[in-house]
Amino acid sequence: MRGLLDGLRGALAGPLAPEWERAFWAVPRHRFLPERVWVDEDLTACSRGAAPDHWLRAAYANGPVVTQINDGRDPGDGERRASSSASAPSIVFRMLRLLGVEDGHRVLEIGTGTGWNAGLLAHRLGGERVTTVELDPLLSARAARQLRTAGLEPRIVTGDGTAGYAPGAPYDRVVATCSVRRVPRAWLEQTRPGGVILTPWESPWFCFGLLRLTVRDDGSASGRFSPHSAFMLIRNQRTDLRIYRDVVEDDQIPERSATELCPWAVAGDDPAARFAIGLRLPDIWRAWHDNPDVHGVASRLWLATTDTTSWAAVDWDGRTDHRLTVWQYGPRRLWDEVEATYRWWLRAGSPGPERFGLTVAPDGGQTPWLHTPAGVLRSGTGES
Repeated sequence: MRGLLDGLRGALAGPLAPEWERAFWAVPRHRFLPERVWVDEDLTACSRGAAPDHWLRAAYANGPVVTQINDGRDPGDGERRASSSASAPSIVFRMLRLLGVEDGHRVLEIGTGTGWNAGLLAHRLGGERVTTVELDPLLSARAARQLRTAGLEPRIVTGDGTAGYAPGAPYDRVVATCSVRRVPRAWLEQTRPGGVILTPWESPWFCFGLLRLTVRDDGSASGRFSPHSAFMLIRNQRTDLRIYRDVVEDDQIPERSATELCPWAVAGDDPAARFAIGLRLPDIWRAWHDNPDVHGVASRLWLATTDTTSWAAVDWDGRTDHRLTVWQYGPRRLWDEVEATYRWWLRAGSPGPERFGLTVAPDGGQTPWLHTPAGVLRSGTGES
């Protein structure tokens, strides 16, 4: 634990606040991890009983630990997909710092998971001031057991986190441990004016960023994004779309054109570009297809709308980077929209996530902006 604490100080560019350091020692992370976790990129099972040293290293590394796959269903020989995890400790404590809890605050947590984050909050504030909501009944029950064993008793609710928990409202702080594409109205309605909502963010284009909103007297909320997070999407906002299963049909005839914009510029390793495109084009998702069984194509970037009515593909032949083939089908020209948004982002000075913000109306309508709330972004137009 000492090594992890030293690592946290480095990752956070300073020591933990005294109250959070006390919680760190009093609420050990390993006590909230299940007997079996999944590690590494291939999600290899790791059992505490069979490999205790490996398991304990995962528990006290500054990285996420997958604690459930495939929503708790055995995938057999099929694809393993992470469905719940213990977040990296540096992200946990960064979010607690951003949340800005104070003595006497009432906190609603969305996504109990292992229960560790709820335990830290309960140690800091007292269990009677912390409510945590978990959709998965098995995860909820296990977290409740671990919290009771640790002598911590926040209110644990099994239910839909997007509905919040009205009986405990109003809250001073709402914090989510899963990402959202739209901020649920219930979170605004259950937060007192001046209160804070902190949630990981994602778009179908890119899962990245934290959003910190302050709720206003009129029931709206506004605030800025910050980087450094990627969380699993809240379950009832999943889309689960596949290009060939749900979008592209054999009888569709796309229009052919060309582009000089490299697809890796918009869907590669630049998180700032990917974040801006996802925020501005909130209904477009993407998928890479390397080495498709297509003559002369080494890699293909697919784009599609979440309603599956329009799609596009950009083909790279493995040699030429300055003129690539584009295919577009449907009422919208998705690659044209992405290219226009990328050019706008460059003209704006390539701003990072921290330059963007979001205003949420009382009815749930969302308006993204750049620099200030006056700099409203109009989706897909290349203008602001």
